[in-house]
Amino acid sequence: MTKEELEDRTSKFAARVVKVCEALPTKRIGAVHFADQLFRSGTSVAANYAEAVESESRKDFIHKLKIAMKELSETRTWLKIVSYAGYLKKDLLASLIDESVELTRIFASSVRTARRSAQ
Repeated sequence: MTKEELEDRTSKFAARVVKVCEALPTKRIGAVHFADQLFRSGTSVAANYAEAVESESRKDFIHKLKIAMKELSETRTWLKIVSYAGYLKKDLLASLIDESVELTRIFASSVRTARRSAQ
């Protein structure tokens, strides 16, 4: 997968997260907080990947990808909370949760490769 394809994929992931945030029922308790947290973590994945691509060093590249991985983990957790709390149906969120797992695997592989090539 090229940098451009992964940049596009992370941007689409962020856009999908935004749509989930828009779909949350604002009248329900906690929904505004969930939307805010989900919005922040979900959109930061694309931004951190973009920073990694333009990193100043291999160490910086690894650091930015690790941050993106942490944000993916946080996003996945918020998506699960939204689902478990009954704010949105699980089947609506499943593919987004799956994409967060897949992106995490891709980033983890990149981190491993970067660490090996540094040695």
